[in-house]
Amino acid sequence: MAIKYTPEPFRIKMVETIKMLSSEERVARIKEAKYNLFSLRSDDVYIDLLTDSGTNAMSQDQWAGVMIGDEAYAGGRSYFRVLEAGQDIFGYKFIQPVHQGRAAEKVIYSLLLEKGKYSISNMHFDTTRAHVELAGGRAIDCNIKEAEDPKIRIPFKGNMDNKKLEALINEHGAKNIGVVITTITNNSAGGQPVSIANIKETSEICKKHGIKLCIDAARFAENAYFIKHREEGYANKSIKEIIREVFSYADYFTLSAKKDAIINMGGLVGVKDDAEFFQLCKGNTISYEGFITYGGLSGRDLEALAIGLNEGVNEDFLKYRIGQVEYLASLLDDAGIIYQSPAGGHGVFIDARSMFPHIPYNEFPAQALAIELYKEAGIRTCDIGSYMLGNDPDTGEQLKSTFEFTRFAIPRRVYTQAHFDIMAEALIAIKKRAGQVKGYKILWEPPVLRHFQAHLQPL
Repeated sequence: MAIKYTPEPFRIKMVETIKMLSSEERVARIKEAKYNLFSLRSDDVYIDLLTDSGTNAMSQDQWAGVMIGDEAYAGGRSYFRVLEAGQDIFGYKFIQPVHQGRAAEKVIYSLLLEKGKYSISNMHFDTTRAHVELAGGRAIDCNIKEAEDPKIRIPFKGNMDNKKLEALINEHGAKNIGVVITTITNNSAGGQPVSIANIKETSEICKKHGIKLCIDAARFAENAYFIKHREEGYANKSIKEIIREVFSYADYFTLSAKKDAIINMGGLVGVKDDAEFFQLCKGNTISYEGFITYGGLSGRDLEALAIGLNEGVNEDFLKYRIGQVEYLASLLDDAGIIYQSPAGGHGVFIDARSMFPHIPYNEFPAQALAIELYKEAGIRTCDIGSYMLGNDPDTGEQLKSTFEFTRFAIPRRVYTQAHFDIMAEALIAIKKRAGQVKGYKILWEPPVLRHFQAHLQPL
């Protein structure tokens, strides 16, 4: 039975008109886009769940901040506002703004990795894996086994497999591990949270072997909310207190602020206390992003970022945010649709493999479901499966993903209960005709991050 929808802790002050194309128009549009959801015009999309990154609705305080952003090239006051907010929330001495999360990865991983080095993570997301490989390194996923079964419900399904981590360090040699990355929440595993106990244990292993620990912090506030409500001993802690403890166990963090900081553009690099390493990060920022006090952002973006960092850790907002995802998941439970359970923080990850057992991994079942959702109801989602994973960088062979998920990434403060009902209705309709759905083949792909640009054809 569907749970009660969590009411919005805000009033709507401005609206953006959207429209639903006819079924015939949607079929034509996805064909014109060569069956790549990223190639659709946003005007042709009714409900856009492609990503929760940069697609959020900013608050009146953030929009007011936009008007007072300091556009100075160097030393702008909005830069110092970001530093103060970042230092207060994360407890790190050094904070560097950049234009988005993958910029943070480019700045930091090029310093930690090179040919012959490995990055080990509870799961690398696509851009993280790409920057590991661009730096010359190789990415190894180290997720717990339970994460690989969507039906298993445990509170911290995003955890690192720390026994496997120890074995990998011993196998490859500590000197060859450039970095260990803990992603919170674990996006590729379905937006699943990571416990403080697990992060602390990972940290102890890294310290023992002299390896640096970096947190991929895109959804740090959602992860803290799960810790508060699921991990023993944290029910009476504030969200900010939990965040401070989590980050105390790491050396660095990268942050796409386009998620939990509820802004449209921005990111951060955090360095706990290593002044020498931070100086190298600043050098990379100047090369890749511009001067250090704007980091590829306008002053108005910096001002909105400083405000959004604090809004994103508000517990009333997080209750509503997680509640939306749980509501959608409960509708799918009633319909017998399998997803990565329990529902994650930023979205629902549908198990396309169970929906289309007749479509093999190299015909991309999760991409097939994403295309069907657009044709069915104008909903744009994305593949988190073999299509996104791509090819082995050494052999060129198609990799088989642990999961074949179609991700419903929910933008913050954007959609209402009626939209969530439409999402569920579309999935139910597709399930009824699942046996008729075919897979896809790739006609053209770029060498890196192919899913953003590849051309496909239905089989």
